Amino acid sequence: MHEMSLTEGVVEILVEEGRKQGFAKVKTVWLEIGALSGVEPEAMLFCFDVVARGTLAEGAKLEIVRTRGAGWCLDCAKTVALGERFGQCPECGQYHVQMTSGDEMRVKELEVE
Repeated sequence: MHEMSLTEGVVEILVEEGRKQGFAKVKTVWLEIGALSGVEPEAMLFCFDVVARGTLAEGAKLEIVRTRGAGWCLDCAKTVALGERFGQCPECGQYHVQMTSGDEMRVKELEVE
């Protein structure tokens, strides 16, 4: 389960930002996860409380913001929705689609004290 190490990375970011910005407690974390990222949001939620224990994020609420996959079709020159990496264009049926979003995972917003 690579989500455990990803969650550890998120908590490390929170701790580092707490040092930089001078906040002592994280109340809520909004984590953006793309549909094509290969990350299981439920696993991140499961891991968060354990990984955050003993840090400034202990007791914080993790909110997952899911983003859709999208790409640029090189054949029909349109932005299209993607349901899978290397998927076919829903407009023209070709597989010349360059992914433009949906593979991200980032801390979008924090509520801190």
